Amino acid sequence: MTLTEILHYRFLGNDVRTYLIALGILLFGLLFKNLMSRLLTKLLYRFVRGKSEGVTEDQFHALLIQPVSLVIFFISIYLAFQVLDIPVRSAELARSDPWYEVAIFRLYQICIITSIAWIITRFIDFFVLVFLRRAEASPRVANQLVPFARDLLKFLVGAVAFLIILGKTFGVDVTALIGGLGIGGLAVAFAAKESLENLLASFTIFLDRPFIVGDLVSVGDITGTIEQIGFRSTRLRTVEKSYVTVPNKSMIDKPLDNLSLRTARRVFFMMSLQQGTSNDQLHSIVNQAFEAINTHPLIQPDAQVKFTSLTSNSKDIRIQYYVATDSYDEYLNVMEEINFKLVEIVERNDSAFVDTTRLTTTASGSGSKALPRSLQPNPDGSSVASS
Repeated sequence: MTLTEILHYRFLGNDVRTYLIALGILLFGLLFKNLMSRLLTKLLYRFVRGKSEGVTEDQFHALLIQPVSLVIFFISIYLAFQVLDIPVRSAELARSDPWYEVAIFRLYQICIITSIAWIITRFIDFFVLVFLRRAEASPRVANQLVPFARDLLKFLVGAVAFLIILGKTFGVDVTALIGGLGIGGLAVAFAAKESLENLLASFTIFLDRPFIVGDLVSVGDITGTIEQIGFRSTRLRTVEKSYVTVPNKSMIDKPLDNLSLRTARRVFFMMSLQQGTSNDQLHSIVNQAFEAINTHPLIQPDAQVKFTSLTSNSKDIRIQYYVATDSYDEYLNVMEEINFKLVEIVERNDSAFVDTTRLTTTASGSGSKALPRSLQPNPDGSSVASS
C-alpha cells in the first residue's frame, strides 16, 4: 500500500490525512499555547498599561497566562475537530447521536465557558491591584472594601457563567428559571435563613462601618484585631494570636466596642500608703504626683490625684489619668514611666507602701476571705493595682 493510499484510507468517517491534520493542530496548540498566551497578554497589557498604577507586566502575565493558555488549548481542540467530520455545535447534535458524543461535546462547552470566566476573574484581580495602588492614601478602608468587592464580582461572574452553561450547553430556559426562583426563593430563604442574615449583616457593616480592617474590637467575650470581612463572617486575630471566625450577624447584634476609636487609654489605681504617713507627707506626695502626671506630654490634663480613703491599715490615694495614644505598647511605656516616678516620690518623702503580704497573712489568720485592697476590682472591671 502506497503512502497516498494510506493517507486516503478512511475509517470512522475520516481519512488518515484529516486525522493527521487534526493531530498537528492539537500538537501545535499544546506546544505553543504558553508562547501564544504570553504574546497575547503582552498585547493586552499595552492597552491597560496607562492605567495600571504601577502593576508590572510580570504581575499581569502571572495573573493571565494560565487561563489564557487554557483557552488557547481549547480553541486548538475546536479547530482540530472542525477539520474532522464530527459535529461540533449543539445544533448539529441530533437526539439519535451516541450519548458519549453528546457528553464529550457538553463537557467541552463547560470547559471553554469556565476558562473564559477564569480569565474574567483574573482581570478582576488585576483591577483590584490597581485599585489598591490608588488607595494607598487610605489603606485601611481599601483593605476592607477591596476584598469584599472582589469576592462579590467573582461570585457574579460565576453565577453568570453557570447560567450560560445551563442555557447554551443543556438548553435550559434561563429566563423561565430565573422567574421560577421568585416562587422557590421563599423556600430557599427559609432554608438558608442564617446565611441570608449574615449576608445582609455584611452589607450593614459596609454601610455603617462600625469597624474596618485593622481595628481592635471587643464583641461579646472576644477581643481581637479585624483581619478580614467576608460575606458570611468576620475574622479576628485575638491577643492570644488565635484566629477566630465570628458570624456577621453576631458582629452587629451584640454590643461592639471599637477599641481603636478610643481617644485615650484610661489608667486607674489606688496607691496605698502606710498609716504612719503624716499629713504633710500626704500633701507633698499628692502635689508632686499630680505635677509628675500632668507634665507628661502624652497624658491628658484631666488627671486626678486625690487622698480619698482612710482605713485601719492604710491611707489611700486615688490616681486616674488618660494616656492620649492608640498604641498599646506606648500606653504601657507611659504607665511604667509614671509608676517609677510615683515610687521615687514616695521614697523621697520618707513614706512607704502598705505591706500587702502582711495584710494577706493577717486576713488568712483571722479566717476572713476578704481580699486586700490591692486585689479588689475597680469600677471599670479591672483589678486595682497598688503601687
